[in-house]
Amino acid sequence: MANDIPTPEELAKIDHKPPRKGWMDTPTEFRPGTWSYPGKASALKVLDLPNPREWQPTDEDWKLPENWKEIIIDGLKERLDKFRSLKIFMDICVRCGACADKCHFFLGSGDPKNMPVLRAELLRSIYKNEFTKAGKLLGKMAGARELTKDVIKEWFSYFYQCSECRRCSVFCPYGIDTAEITILARELLTLIGCNINWILEPAANCFMTGNHLGLKPHTFKENIEYMVDDIEEYTGVKIEPTFNRKGAEVLFITPSGDVFADPGIYTLMGYLMLFEHIGLDYTWSTYASEGGNFGLFTSHEVMKRLNAKMYAEAKRLGVKWILGGECGHMWRVVNQYMDTMNGPADFLEGPVSPITGTRFDNAASTKMVHITEFTADLIKNNRLKLDPSRNDHLKVTFHDSCNPARAMGLLEEPRYIIKNVCNNFYEMPENTIKEQTFCCGGGAGLNNEEFMEMRLRGGFPRANAVDYVHQKHGVNMLSCICAIDRVTLPPLMEYWVPEVGVCGVHELVANALIMEGENEREYNLRGELIGETEDNEDV
Repeated sequence: MANDIPTPEELAKIDHKPPRKGWMDTPTEFRPGTWSYPGKASALKVLDLPNPREWQPTDEDWKLPENWKEIIIDGLKERLDKFRSLKIFMDICVRCGACADKCHFFLGSGDPKNMPVLRAELLRSIYKNEFTKAGKLLGKMAGARELTKDVIKEWFSYFYQCSECRRCSVFCPYGIDTAEITILARELLTLIGCNINWILEPAANCFMTGNHLGLKPHTFKENIEYMVDDIEEYTGVKIEPTFNRKGAEVLFITPSGDVFADPGIYTLMGYLMLFEHIGLDYTWSTYASEGGNFGLFTSHEVMKRLNAKMYAEAKRLGVKWILGGECGHMWRVVNQYMDTMNGPADFLEGPVSPITGTRFDNAASTKMVHITEFTADLIKNNRLKLDPSRNDHLKVTFHDSCNPARAMGLLEEPRYIIKNVCNNFYEMPENTIKEQTFCCGGGAGLNNEEFMEMRLRGGFPRANAVDYVHQKHGVNMLSCICAIDRVTLPPLMEYWVPEVGVCGVHELVANALIMEGENEREYNLRGELIGETEDNEDV
């Protein structure tokens, strides 16, 4: 972690007092640790996005197109006409403040422009000035303002300090979805080439190679085979996954972070062991080798293009349906957008578990089932041999990842699995879980190193809840079902609650699975002695 990050004691001193100046008169400050590097020209060119160039947010001149103002106003008009929800969100907010203290970035920073109501006002003020009579006549008195380059800089700063987690929408009495406002504001910024590289480069990689990491097909295959070797070393069980196999019953797709990054690799080993245990007829694709969708953080068009590859590959391989791994934005796109953008997937069959016979009617249109739904059904029907005592060295809590929780209502299945594979499970406080869960602080493509201070600030409410169960129950493992969480939460825990590790749900499943032909299990997938209490550097 960067040495210039303030200490936890310093970062916890948050001033929530309103500033002396009004928000329209408060200039945007680009301070290290609070903004992300801009999109590289090469990434914009791959995605065929406007105004590829080299620039920095700290520059005076952002090298905008000459007609940038016209582009933004025309883009806003187009989206107001296309998305009825946007116009409703612009018109109905009464500034009640119900959302103000619900945003983790506001709680962690004290910056009023990170209140969801005020973040939306950054766009709403331009809408009023350009598209309402009151705004045109009364100007600032009606909350309207002129679109200037300083406004564009303000948008870039604060719409890339929103993780689109939608916690604010849970508390809004009018149902305003500030995440949708953020998505559309980012689209407007993309029209003039103002976006961040941590989103654009993975999206470009996915467009070229099929996954965010830019792994070529042979590398993707080899990485999984390395994990197969590790599984054999720790369990004695030899697994032989297939790739690009036509005629398999199920196509399995997971985030590429699980193929490459620690601790996601242990979650992927869990998938491999589970499928071997039940004899699932499935295949991997080295072309649709990414379940995640960074297009969600860029524009509807990029989102659609990236989502399409999974269904194109399912059709090419002739599978019956798709099983998806532990991911957040993958599931928000599939659950909320897929039918409109790429569907319905009429060429696939309605998902039915070949092991239990359960029909997943909730996936009748998308033909795609979440791995925790699938595994919970296996456990419910007594199809897994489990020894939960193998996880007795862990005291586990569960982080509801924002998109599966709030965007698809996947609340009980992960908990059901954990309670069946672990003997020690403890919930965080009620107002920090399920629909009210706090974000990891790095969602929506904000999990980069240069944004670390804001990540730690935004993740503070989640870390505070984890610390509560750590202090009360001795919790030493935070489980989750999102690849971004598995990357973002470890440094967050290291900073705020260093005694707590991070894992995916299916790593816990793998620890508990009694595999046919296995050796006596002395070690878990991380090479730790099973059942032995470890400090955080080991867990």
